[in-house]
Amino acid sequence: MAIKSKHKKRGSTLSLVVMLAALIALVVAIILWPVDANASHTNYPSQQDDIAATTLINAGDVAPDFTVKMLDGKKITLSQQRGKVVLISFWATWCPPCRLELSHLQKDVIDRFAGEDLVVLPISRGEERSKVEDYIKKMGYKFPIGLDTTQEIYRKYASNYIPRSIVVGRDGVVKYVGVGYDEAIAKEIETAIAEALQK
Repeated sequence: MAIKSKHKKRGSTLSLVVMLAALIALVVAIILWPVDANASHTNYPSQQDDIAATTLINAGDVAPDFTVKMLDGKKITLSQQRGKVVLISFWATWCPPCRLELSHLQKDVIDRFAGEDLVVLPISRGEERSKVEDYIKKMGYKFPIGLDTTQEIYRKYASNYIPRSIVVGRDGVVKYVGVGYDEAIAKEIETAIAEALQK
């Protein structure tokens, strides 16, 4: 009986060691795993450098003009919005932080600034109309959505990373550029819009 008990003890200790080693390996893998190019986490210095390198338009630049076709068939040209503040938000259905941003857009931006000279332009980057339509319908969103299936518009502003939010002032000059989406970035966007509306 004593021998069996000793073997059982040794077996359970070995199992514990194996489980612990597996856990340590998992933690190391998570830490060393490359960051997804479209993730919202932007607190790594190397990724910050990469974001800066892929950002083609910064605050203080004149926003490149474009015409975007909306899901409802209308077309919106940026240069024709002079005198208004414009929030451009590039997103995609497969991007978790983009989906999070869209879920807050109605309440935090559209409703908050209702009645102000604000144009909100969420533009789907690189996806077909049917996919975007299905997603918007599924989520029950009622705000206008633009389509940039070829990424022609997006490439005027950046070469990588979404969600990417740009606040354009009444004068057509970029006031704010944000990459990713979390509570801090949401507040930055709202503040940038509020300040641009006051000018």
